[in-house]
Amino acid sequence: MASTADGETRPVSVMSALILRAIVDETILPEFERIGGKARMIWDPTVGLMRRIAEGEKADAIVAIDWAIDELMQQGRLDPASRRPLAQASVGVAVLAGAEKPDISTPAALRQTLLDTPTLVYSRTGASGIFFEKMIEDFGIGEEIRAKALVVNAGLTAGKLVSGDVVLAVQQVSELLAVPGVDLVGPLPGELGATTDFSVAVFADAAVPDGAGRFLDELFTPLARKAYEAAGLEPRF
Repeated sequence: MASTADGETRPVSVMSALILRAIVDETILPEFERIGGKARMIWDPTVGLMRRIAEGEKADAIVAIDWAIDELMQQGRLDPASRRPLAQASVGVAVLAGAEKPDISTPAALRQTLLDTPTLVYSRTGASGIFFEKMIEDFGIGEEIRAKALVVNAGLTAGKLVSGDVVLAVQQVSELLAVPGVDLVGPLPGELGATTDFSVAVFADAAVPDGAGRFLDELFTPLARKAYEAAGLEPRF
């Protein structure tokens, strides 16, 4: 683990998509600190992380959607040998705990549910929001849905269920499950292809590449695997 001039362990800086926030805070960081590591987390949706990188912000490692990892690899910003597939996330729907669960079992049922619901929320910049925007356009109901939707720039959409602002929340299943007081209706129908793959890598110019590698190793332990499964993510290792 690299040290600063005064002998202190230098924190590993890790850019990460929001999908892992609860898991990292509750499971990964305690284990990393137990073995003497320190980490500084930079949380943002993948689009936000890419904007930060384009603006010159530096980090040692990254956890992001595969398309972003692909782009960074092509730009020579990441160490190719460090790339590993981590987990797959599904877009889903949630309601307030105890509320009636609508039918989203088929694309047609989901389309009708979206038309029938009085209010809903989705994220503008996350993978789920990008997918949802395309889906409602493909359904031919984009204008109707946007007219009654609350669109948040970032964060956990299910919080708007608890606050009473909306009756339906759309986001990655793992992010919906991170909010107490809500019930998961389920993932979107499989034929819609509403899944997103996440991978990890170390930056080619990482200040503490060894520390970055050790932090990423903590994301691939049996303990981490259990945490992903409990959070509605499918491990890819």
